[in-house]
Amino acid sequence: MTKTKIKKALVLGAGGFIGSHLVKDLKKRGYFVKGVDLKKPEYSKSGADEFVIGDLRDQKMCKKVIDRPFDEVYQLAADMGGAGYIFSGEHDADVMHNSATINLNVSYYGQKAGIKKIFYSSSACIYPAYNQKDPDNPNCAEKSAYPAAPDSEYGWEKLFSERLYLSFRRNYGLDVRIARFHNIFGPEGTWRGGKEKAPAAICRKVAEAKDGGTIEMWGDGKQTRSFLYIDECLKGIRKLMDSKNFFGPVNIGSDEMVTINKLAEIAMKIGDKKLFIKHLPGPLGVRGRNSDNKLIKKSLGWKPEMRLEEGIKKTYEWIENQVKIKAFNVK
Repeated sequence: MTKTKIKKALVLGAGGFIGSHLVKDLKKRGYFVKGVDLKKPEYSKSGADEFVIGDLRDQKMCKKVIDRPFDEVYQLAADMGGAGYIFSGEHDADVMHNSATINLNVSYYGQKAGIKKIFYSSSACIYPAYNQKDPDNPNCAEKSAYPAAPDSEYGWEKLFSERLYLSFRRNYGLDVRIARFHNIFGPEGTWRGGKEKAPAAICRKVAEAKDGGTIEMWGDGKQTRSFLYIDECLKGIRKLMDSKNFFGPVNIGSDEMVTINKLAEIAMKIGDKKLFIKHLPGPLGVRGRNSDNKLIKKSLGWKPEMRLEEGIKKTYEWIENQVKIKAFNVK
């Protein structure tokens, strides 16, 4: 009787939101998983068989952790955050330098180690700002990425790194898969401190507010986005990694576009609160963005199944509990 070979996966950025969920998903699928990050997951124990605390900007560290021809490597490590972090302009140098250095190291030492397949998490922020001025009709089809004009240095770095990995594919045969994430959210993500994204920030504000009170929001709230629940994201990643000959870049996101005002209304409904919104000036990014899912549906037969309200409900309940824990600890 032949013994089934256990696949080995390396998750870079395993202490982060998506990375920690990905580790658990891979373990459920029977993988041996090695995780690497500057820190372990904040809200639950890592499911990794082995976890290395290390800085992937360091060439020696990168060479040390990519120590075998892994069946799959997932490169999620990056310097990033929500609009308050990415669009303020105050972190541009760090965002570009830190993330680009990581990707230069991973691509080089990855191909040296003979890794079988590598996933790179790019972003919808690579899409041109000129195609996202109309909040009702943004153009985020994959082929619209050029002529390039991302709305932030974060987007420029992601676009550069896409081209870096594709160059390694052409010149060295590195089997890379590239996905452009559109606002992934869910429990155990950053929910306060300045790096949280819109769903977590809105859920926190609603959870902390008293019925009849006021919450603050940057902009007029008419800017549009789509948001994808973490479990759906993991299914999309799996489809891309299991594909025989499709490698992207491809959108992984929801095409259920809403205004930020509507997002707040959903959270208020779940929290059973009637609140007023105070609109303030602040960093916003593009006016409209939505995942164009035609290519992924055609190439991989994938489309998200969970409605936004269901995902926000799961996230709100988790954040509401975190708010209660924080309040209890302060007393």
